[in-house]
This record gives sequence, C-alpha cells and structure tokens, in this order.
Amino acid sequence: MLQTILAPNPSPLTGPGTNTFLLGEKNIAVIDPGPDIASHREAILAAAGGHISHILVTHAHLDHSEGAAALAAATGAPVCAFSNADAGRSAHMQKLAAATGGGEGRDLVFAPDELLRDGDSVSTPDWSLTAIHTPGHMGNHLAFLWEDQLFCGDVILGWSSTLISPPDGDLLDYFRSLDRIEALRPARLLPAHGAPVETPDARIHELREHRRNRTAQIMTALADGPSDAASLAERLYDISPRMLPAAARNVLAHLIALTELGAVIPDTDIAADAQFRLR
Repeated sequence: MLQTILAPNPSPLTGPGTNTFLLGEKNIAVIDPGPDIASHREAILAAAGGHISHILVTHAHLDHSEGAAALAAATGAPVCAFSNADAGRSAHMQKLAAATGGGEGRDLVFAPDELLRDGDSVSTPDWSLTAIHTPGHMGNHLAFLWEDQLFCGDVILGWSSTLISPPDGDLLDYFRSLDRIEALRPARLLPAHGAPVETPDARIHELREHRRNRTAQIMTALADGPSDAASLAERLYDISPRMLPAAARNVLAHLIALTELGAVIPDTDIAADAQFRLR
C-alpha cells in the first residue's frame, strides 16, 4: 500500500510542495517526512495509524529532512539516510566549498540514526527498499528502489528540472546519477515534488537534453567574452527576477563542470563571482 501526503510548503523551488510517501500497512516506511510543520506531521501520523517502523530521507534539505526528528520522537522509528548535510560531496566540490557559496536550504542539524550506503537494503514483511546513491542535486542524496518503482527524491522532479547549486550540487555527478537511474530501468518514478513520472526513459532524456542545451547556450555566450554566472543567468534565462539567483547557481554548476572538462577556464580561482572564458 502506497500513500502520498503533500506537505503545505509550495514555492517556486518545491512546486506544489514536498511529497511524503507512506509505504506498507503493518510496517510503514515514511519516505521524506518533509518540513517540520505540525499539521503535516499530524497528517502522517493519522494516515499511518501507529504503524511507522522506519523513516527514510532522500537528502538533508529542510523541505525533506526537517520533520524527521519530531516524527522519530513521536513514533520511536529510526531515521535512515546516507549521512549529514556535508556528506557525499566529490573531492573537487569539497575543495570549492568555501569559495562557491551556496548551501541553500541545508538541514545542518540532520543526524540519521542509521547510515545507508549504495546498495544497502531495508526490509520488513511489508516491503523492501534498496538505497541507490544518486548525488548531483546534493552529495548525500539517495533514491530508494521498491520493486520496479523508484522514489527519486529531487534528482528527477515531476514538474521542473532540479536546482544544482555547488558545492552540494554537482552537474557531472547529476549526469552520472541520471545514467544510473536509467540503467535500473524503473517502470515508474516517484519524485519528491510533482506527479509520478510514468515514462522514465523519456523524462531522463528530456532532462539530459535540457542541461546539454544550457551548456551550449553558455558556450555560445562566452564566445562573446568572459562572464560570470550571474551575468550569464540574466542573459540566458527568461524568468522572474526573483528566480535569477537560483538560475545563477545552476549556471555556476555548468561552469564548474566545463572547467573540469577543460572547455572553459576561470580568470581567477573558481568562485561564485569568478569570470570564466573559453579555453
């Protein structure tokens, strides 16, 4: 039995809100308990009827993990996740952490009771879930495979592309995670924001092409001369001004990936406001 409870946290970045999934009947897994909102926690407890056995968190952003501690206190269920908010970053992103800014929405006090690594399984008589490490949106991001369906957190959304904000976000890791998910051949994706994805292959192809097209736009813009992420975002995105800071974070992720691949170089050390030019 699968239930979905929508958290009351709609926003430009969360879409209609965070999907909290309840899987099982006598042993219920809560996947992404969402923000720490009392009404949302009460809705989860009411739907579970006292049978919550595990709390699983895809990643340590507040809109996914903040409610875990209070729900665990109310139920005694362990919180299972990859690790804290700093875990899982690539070595390159670790080096860039101080210079790139970012850190939007991180749950800095998140501390799971049980750590899960890639391939670990959590099982009860009701269900079995396998953890799949899927960094890209965040280094500690896990997806959870249930039979032929995948709880994919924020790597794949049902309504938009995901924010990739360094140093937590890593575009090269993101592409690798898309490849990993595609190789699993899930029949259905269950994202933490938006509707289920019934055609995973088509959605993955769409997301790859979106990022590749954005990379091509950045390269074309840099042919006119050096620029920083914020200026490129203002030039390339047709969005509300209040969303431009998030767009600049995505552009920075592209610029860092292009630097790693040797296509562009920064005029100084890589930083959020660094100027980049074609190599």
